[in-house]
Amino acid sequence: MPSWLLATVLCAGCGGPWRDGYFKKGINHLSQDNVIEKMGPPHTAKTPALGGDTIWTYRVPLTEKELSAFHISGLADATKQAASLLGKPGEGPKERLYCYRYTLTFNEEKILKQWKREECVPGTRDQLNAE
Repeated sequence: MPSWLLATVLCAGCGGPWRDGYFKKGINHLSQDNVIEKMGPPHTAKTPALGGDTIWTYRVPLTEKELSAFHISGLADATKQAASLLGKPGEGPKERLYCYRYTLTFNEEKILKQWKREECVPGTRDQLNAE
């Protein structure tokens, strides 16, 4: 197996959602314009009429692989992707998607002040995985 392909396979399950790192590194740096450029317009935006913090929300579908810092299914998926690159497409069940909401708070200067990620409907992932 070529070394670049091995690196892809080994790193595919690492890290968690890219948005988490993007927002974490962006505290006190990212502007609303930066976020719109990367994420598109927010699903909801609340700006107080008399000044203060602005709250944006995004609803995002995430897979189990994206949610786990290191999840074994990420390696399996990477292996399937690598096999398809080598001309051996794999068939398998589709990954389950979970709805998550990112809530971003911007200060009056339109700079990211804080963020959080939570399930759209709390407990959904645990309930579905228990079945």
